[in-house]
Amino acid sequence: MAIFRSLFITLTIFLVLASSTDSVQGNDCREPAWAGSFYPADINALTADLARLCREVRQDSFARPAGKCLRALILPHAGYIYSGPTAAHAALVLDKKQFDKVILLGPDHRVGFKNGAISDVSSYRTPLGKIPLHADARRLLRQTELFRPIPEGYDAEHSLEVNLPFLQYLLGSFELVPIVVGTGQPEPIAAALDPLLTPRTLVVVSSDLSHYLPYDLAMGKDKQTINHILNLDGQALAASENSACGLVPLQVLIDLALRHNWKPVLIYYANSGDTASSPDKVVGYAAIAFYGDITMDKQNTSTGAITTEQGKTLLTLARQTIALKLNLPVPDDEQKKLGKKLHDPAFQQDRGTFVTLHKHGQLRGCIGTIAAMEPLAANIRHNAVNSAFGDPRFPPLQKKEFDEVEIEVSILTDPKPLTYDKGADLPAKLRPKIDGVILRDGMASATFLPQVWDQLPQPEDFLSRLCMKAGLRPNAWETGKLEVLTYQVQYFSE
Repeated sequence: MAIFRSLFITLTIFLVLASSTDSVQGNDCREPAWAGSFYPADINALTADLARLCREVRQDSFARPAGKCLRALILPHAGYIYSGPTAAHAALVLDKKQFDKVILLGPDHRVGFKNGAISDVSSYRTPLGKIPLHADARRLLRQTELFRPIPEGYDAEHSLEVNLPFLQYLLGSFELVPIVVGTGQPEPIAAALDPLLTPRTLVVVSSDLSHYLPYDLAMGKDKQTINHILNLDGQALAASENSACGLVPLQVLIDLALRHNWKPVLIYYANSGDTASSPDKVVGYAAIAFYGDITMDKQNTSTGAITTEQGKTLLTLARQTIALKLNLPVPDDEQKKLGKKLHDPAFQQDRGTFVTLHKHGQLRGCIGTIAAMEPLAANIRHNAVNSAFGDPRFPPLQKKEFDEVEIEVSILTDPKPLTYDKGADLPAKLRPKIDGVILRDGMASATFLPQVWDQLPQPEDFLSRLCMKAGLRPNAWETGKLEVLTYQVQYFSE
């Protein structure tokens, strides 16, 4: 008996310690509540369903804005037989590894509370696997009274859960900030989320549109609601009855879009009468994408992103610098106004930059500095002059051309070495439209900004052309002997 008693005590201590360790490591997880009803619970059936839905999307449903970066999405959250064909249109704008963090906002359907509920678990689970919560989730709980754990508000809520398998399938791995939004003012919530936005953050708002109207009435009502969203008119949206179940999350997104000059684009619209329900009472669904100018990836850099307003200041600086070099008149009050803006501490940070000139859509000059060796404002001045007058590919800019050129400024992160085992691995390591790439082989070296991916979208072509720019054989990257560095860029254009 003593032996059994000893074994029991030992086992009890082990279980307590294991439980304690799990608690410390944060192994608690919000389990799926709607798998098997809103969407398949079996991983194989779910994957097949997602693949089919994404394969059947209308490829011609919208035009992606050129030179812009995806910042946010609106997606529906009904059962997949109803809203899945609309939600699947996210496949037109999402790619693997495109975002590291997703801030997901959905409405409270069941409880009734003010502001936001954020789970204090460490992860969410779907049949496709676990999604870890980002540290920003706990940061919001800790730093503001707007958000608090309300288990009854998110444990059984479907508005977030239904979107997660689509995001997992299309993005791959990412970290999540899940927020169920109740009643309250959208502005404070938007203000709390604003500092969390990075170029590798996607904001997703989960919302259906009108509920249980006859088909034709729903079409008219939803068209009005979509127009309010596309016009970023949060007040008109709030004043319209039965417009959307995710009203407050939509208003939060509109607030963020106005802050950062994001432009919404309708990807696709349908209602449940188009899929699996009677046309007598339908629910509306829309997929809407928001695009902005920020494309710089801030990971592995201590310097912050430049705001849209600061970007405009840098463009003004580049243009005034070139104008003065051409002896063109620049009013004193404009020079003084710019001088005051340049006192901003952001412009005193050492940053690498490029200044690019285009004339009638064609390159007219591009000179830059990859290494962060002087303050941002000074670097923009130097590269503006060099781009206009020192690019050996073009003659110096003339006065008569000044009004014809468009200026783009790019702010770079510090380059980081990219490790790879062999040349065949290199294309998969690169992130199109995100990574700028530097290739080096002894004294031979060249770089392409991330903007070049628009002309060379295939990694193999991108690398071959970059090798040629460096004076190497086009297939030199396949040897696996080149030194490769990557950086990210935030750019602004006139």
